[in-house]
Formats: sequence, C-alpha cells, structure tokens
Amino acid sequence: MKGARRAAREERITLDDPALLRILCGENDENLRQIEETAGVVISARGNEISIFGNAEAASQARRAIEGLYRMLEQGHQVSPEDIIPATRVSIREGNNIAELAQSAIPIKGRKKPIAPKSPAQAAYLRAIMANDLVFAIGPAGTGKTYLAMAMAVYALQRKEISRILLTRPAVEAGEKLGFLPGDMVEKVNPYLRPLYDALHDMMDFDQTLAHLERGIIEVAPLAFMRGRTLNDAFIVLDEAQNTTPSQMKMFLTRMGFDSKAVVTGDITQVDLPPGSPSGLIHARKILEGVPGINFSYFTERDVVRHQLVQEIIRAYERDGK
Repeated sequence: MKGARRAAREERITLDDPALLRILCGENDENLRQIEETAGVVISARGNEISIFGNAEAASQARRAIEGLYRMLEQGHQVSPEDIIPATRVSIREGNNIAELAQSAIPIKGRKKPIAPKSPAQAAYLRAIMANDLVFAIGPAGTGKTYLAMAMAVYALQRKEISRILLTRPAVEAGEKLGFLPGDMVEKVNPYLRPLYDALHDMMDFDQTLAHLERGIIEVAPLAFMRGRTLNDAFIVLDEAQNTTPSQMKMFLTRMGFDSKAVVTGDITQVDLPPGSPSGLIHARKILEGVPGINFSYFTERDVVRHQLVQEIIRAYERDGK
C-alpha cells in the first residue's frame, strides 16, 4: 500500500477558454467520467483547472487525452461524446495525441463534423488510400475499414477527382434464401446492402444521396453486377471481400479502368463461404502483397471504434482460436 501511495500523483491542467472547457467536460462532466473509467484515474474540474489523480502512467495518459481533445476544440474541430473513449485509448495504447490524428480529418461538404481517424492505423489507412490506386484493408469488424473508404470516395466525388462511386458486396449470406424473397434481384439483395446505404446517408444529405443514386453517380450493387464492366473514372469499394471466391476477386480487380481507385475491405476471420471454398481475399493477399502500387492496411482489435466490449469479444474469440 505504501508503494502504491508513492506511485500515485496528481496532474493539473490549466485551460484558458472557459467555453471550450465546458464543451470538453461535457454535460454534468460526463466526458470526464468516461476518461476516468477508461484511464483508471480520478478527475475533478474547478474553474479553469482540471486535476487528475492516479498512478503516474495513468495520470500522464489521461492528461494527454484531455490536452489532445482541448487542442481539437481550439483548432475548430467538434468533440462529441463518442470521441472521448477513442481519444483516451489512443493516449493509453499508442502514446499519440488525438489532435494529431484530427489533422487527417476528411471534410465532407454538408456534414457538420469532418470524419477523423480515431487511431494511428486509421490515419495510415487514409494516407494509403490517397497514395495508392488499390488498397486492401484487413481487420475485424468495427475498425472503420469500409466507413473510411466510403468517406474518401464521397470526398473524391465532391472534389471532382472521380465522376462516380460504386459500392459493392458479395451476396453470400443471402445464399439460397434469395429465391424466396419478393421482388426482382435488386430488391432481393437490397437488405444485404443496407449497411452501405446507411453509411452514405450519414455522410450526405438524404435528397442528394437519392439524386446521385437515381442518376447513377452513386451505385450500390451486389458483386455479381460488376461482371463484364470496365469502371473508368470511379471510386470502387468492395466490402465483405472475405466472402468472395478467388475467381470473383480476380473478376472485381480486373474491372478497374483508367483514373479509378479501388478499396477492398474484409475480415479474414469471418469467412461465410461453404466449407472447403477458398476466400478470394486470403488468396489475393497471398499473391498480391508486395506488388508495387498495391497497399495492404491491417487493423486489430485495438482499432475497434464500436462499443468497448467489441474489443473484448474479438480477443475472446482469438484466444479460442475461432
């Protein structure tokens, strides 16, 4: 106990702008409570000063998180409750300041808040998309692979770097059940493509998204609809790529035309193909990794930006080997 007391220390931060400090603290200091729980410290705010009490390492990490969030506010970025835990995790695990990551934020027109990376791996992923025409993003669910790729696609469209966006998924999970669903093939697979539509609506005004979809500027379609096409001047995102076969993956990759960019995302631990069927994503990694102009970006449970329990669930399954 005496050693624990000696290891504990207090960090004090003086912040100049009372208005920004109120935003940082959150309603009823809810943001500070989240930092406390994540970093394992005790935080109190009085006047323009924040005090952090805990062991030396934890107090330093919490201080870095608070200073990073405050710097984001000073730079004009918005800080919402969902930013607090990722900012604290970055400070704890990576030693990074969240304000540094905010410099890579994607400014989407019509969206109040830019879309910013929440981990160094996400920031590196965005840089890879900017620098390469073909990027593979491999990692568990909840790491922002597809969402960030779609944000980059919308950003490129708004800057007129490309003329259309194509978002696609293999309709593997629907499988045999497709024939029993009402409507034509598009109506049958639309529920499976719903997550892509949801992400679009989060980035663009609903009416604008609908207009782009109607005019074909944005297309959301199952992977089978890509066969036989050449996609010029386009940003193409293939989601759930672990559920492609090697022949489907080859078909997709050879659709790329001039002035196009493609991002392929997937989780190789969640392959839904029939037993014995090889994954096109795993095969592509084997034969394409190291090819100039192709980037492979990897994510782990450390990059999960969903509920913090998701990280623990992923670790549990990894320990179980399934």
